[in-house]
Amino acid sequence: MVLVFCLFVCFNSIQAQDSIPEQSPIDSTVIDTVVIRRTLVKIKYIPRGVNLTNPVISFNKTKPLLKEFSKFRVPSFWTKINRLGINLSEVAFVNWNAGGNNSISGLGNARFERNYKFRYIKWDNILRVKYGLNAQEGRKLRKTDDAFRFSSTFGYRRDTISNWYYSVKANFNTQFSNGYKYPDRTTPISRFMAPGYFFLGAGTSYISESQKFNLYISPLTQKATFVLDQELADKGAFGVKKALLNSNGEVITPGENSFIELGFLITNKWETEITKNVNMRNNLSLYTDYLSSFGNVDIDWELNLDLKVNKYITTNIGTHLIYDDDILFDRQVDANGIVTDPGEPRLQFKQILGVGVTYDF
Repeated sequence: MVLVFCLFVCFNSIQAQDSIPEQSPIDSTVIDTVVIRRTLVKIKYIPRGVNLTNPVISFNKTKPLLKEFSKFRVPSFWTKINRLGINLSEVAFVNWNAGGNNSISGLGNARFERNYKFRYIKWDNILRVKYGLNAQEGRKLRKTDDAFRFSSTFGYRRDTISNWYYSVKANFNTQFSNGYKYPDRTTPISRFMAPGYFFLGAGTSYISESQKFNLYISPLTQKATFVLDQELADKGAFGVKKALLNSNGEVITPGENSFIELGFLITNKWETEITKNVNMRNNLSLYTDYLSSFGNVDIDWELNLDLKVNKYITTNIGTHLIYDDDILFDRQVDANGIVTDPGEPRLQFKQILGVGVTYDF
């Protein structure tokens, strides 16, 4: 019995070890190509609501390129304005019973700007030039306008949010040719650099984001008046110290050619569109001298309306008002050349109306 029991145990152990089935061999076949076949079957039945169309490219609604294609340019922090213009007016009479003289007037003007703005720095440079003539039947050619004006303003701000700048400003104004009190053509009352004005000062500026509004306030500005024509300087024109004369009217000490002032300056430039194709330009300058006549304000105010007809034709309505107590009128001199009445300052006013052509480039 013991022998039978031992044989039974050994037989069961052998069966337990062989009970794990053998693994089947791994399929080593690799499929690396997938083939998709498409069967082209012609559509026999088309539902009524289906509309099969072929794509068609049409150029019927394509518009021609009227302007030359502008290539990409690297953005610049400089902006510029180049503008030339001429205004003309003419009157002609033929057998006109009410009378009148034929005349023609022309006014040429130019404006150039080079302005720089980047983050904290702003630098504006403006040059304006005007010259006008009038020809009338029966009299010689006369000058109607004459101006040369240059302005440069450099500003710095502490951050890019504020519109207030620390500014330094320089202005220069003069004229091109002789000015006369018509019909007198022998004695000029003004010449090139007689007068000539130069302003240099420091202060603060408020400049809007659109750069259409500019307010400059300077508590310290030097104004230099130049009279480089000695004859006008001897007369003490435009505020310079006049010549010292003897009893016979002969010059003992020549007049000075310059006059320096130190004062307070406020300037304002404002451009806005009142309505469609109607633009307004305002330029105002107020100056008072600390040393000789504080509180007596010199005024230089220009107001212009530009009515735009199209790209080239514009109508201009403008006024210009000047008051300077250094410019005297109605000066009286006796037969010996002695000044009996030095004259008095007066308000100067000019009005312009013209239709002309402008060209920007």
